[in-house]
Amino acid sequence: MKAVFIVYNQAHTEKVEFMLDQLKIRGFTQGTNMIGRGSKTGQPHMGTHTWPEINSATLTVIEDEKVETLLKSIESINNINTEVGIRAFVWNIEQSL
Repeated sequence: MKAVFIVYNQAHTEKVEFMLDQLKIRGFTQGTNMIGRGSKTGQPHMGTHTWPEINSATLTVIEDEKVETLLKSIESINNINTEVGIRAFVWNIEQSL
């Protein structure tokens, strides 16, 4: 099993939810009103007057064989509009209940 943490501009929320439905990824946890900035080129998303944009994030735990398909779908969303960012991070799940 792998955990995939997807962080994105809130403008991508519906696209992310649609993508998960299309890939038959049912389980996820979503957070809204998240602030931060990208480590390389991303503009700050702080929900302030100066930096008004806000991020959302989705965490899902999926079978290993679904990871590449999910990452390709995320890359497709990102390529449509690189100014409205989306990133994904993957790590191993050793145990779950």
